[in-house]
Amino acid sequence: MDASLSGVSAPARLAADGEAVSHEELALATRNHGLPLEALRYDVTPPGLHYVLVHYDIPAVDPDAWRLGVDGLVRDALSLDLASVRAFPSMTARVTMECAGNGRARLEPRPVSQPWLVEAVGTAEWTGVPLSALLAEAGVAAGASDVVFTGADHGVERGVEQDYQRGLPLAVATGDDPPAFVAYEMNGQPLPPQHGCPLRLVVPGRYGMAHVKWLREITLLDRPFTGFQQSVAYRYRQTADEPGEPVDRINPRALLAPPGFPDFMSRARVVDAGPVILTGRAWSGFAPVTRVEVSDDDGRSWTDAEVDPPDGRRWAWQAWRATWEATPGDHMLTARAHDAEGHVQPIAQLWNRGGFGNNGAQQVPVHCR
Repeated sequence: MDASLSGVSAPARLAADGEAVSHEELALATRNHGLPLEALRYDVTPPGLHYVLVHYDIPAVDPDAWRLGVDGLVRDALSLDLASVRAFPSMTARVTMECAGNGRARLEPRPVSQPWLVEAVGTAEWTGVPLSALLAEAGVAAGASDVVFTGADHGVERGVEQDYQRGLPLAVATGDDPPAFVAYEMNGQPLPPQHGCPLRLVVPGRYGMAHVKWLREITLLDRPFTGFQQSVAYRYRQTADEPGEPVDRINPRALLAPPGFPDFMSRARVVDAGPVILTGRAWSGFAPVTRVEVSDDDGRSWTDAEVDPPDGRRWAWQAWRATWEATPGDHMLTARAHDAEGHVQPIAQLWNRGGFGNNGAQQVPVHCR
């Protein structure tokens, strides 16, 4: 750790037994917001309801002066203004993004960081330029293996001062299954400041840390990228001293839009006895969701829901619905997703030191009167 920053940037840690959420975690929670679960009703999430995570500050940008650089192992380095980026053939894709730390706050012991419950998700129509087109324009030189994306957000994390950076293997950056792209519109409008204005990367199927916001530079390297956010921060680890495995594709998850009406503090739901239509969304970064199961007894028994097919929108969430015959008393509703490659959402929380990729089933307490 840089000695000059040791007083402002602490190492990663786990909460002690019984330790409450800290003021620092609460400050993160006020800056970064999740999707209100009732907004699962929307096929496309309105920008103000889409989850937001900002690692450092939302940078002050002047779109008229913005330049996107493409450099490193290329034939011709590029410096593109927004008009030049928009002049490339465009694409639009509906993509579900989820924060890799979604569910972290429910773990024991709790990793001390942004305290997400289950709401760190959203789906938008993103419009932009295929990354392959930008790299083809620059010309990929022999020996290139990784592509690094640098955002304009700058800060210090665990003692490391940095611009936010993530990398992709060249084959992923130039591939078309899925196509990565540089977006300049969200739901048909210019990107809002909190979502990366004026440019951001979109990498369908991968957790949110891969979708670099406020994108200002694309650099091709002849070696794997080993920056902080790649080789230190976003790793699956059980202990602090192991190298861990990279956090990458989104694990399958089903979310239930809580039925009835809520208690203000506990968010426990109240419904009337009789048939209750349960609805929600399910997604996976590996393959389309083929099955959603619903339980009203905290996972002891299950009923299959009806799941909408992807309908050509492979990288967006899918709607599901089921009818629950509610009986008087207290119930715990939950749901779990299965995808076409055989991945099944677990019921229990899966612990790791960073609280990443945790897709344990949501629990919704309901009182039926």
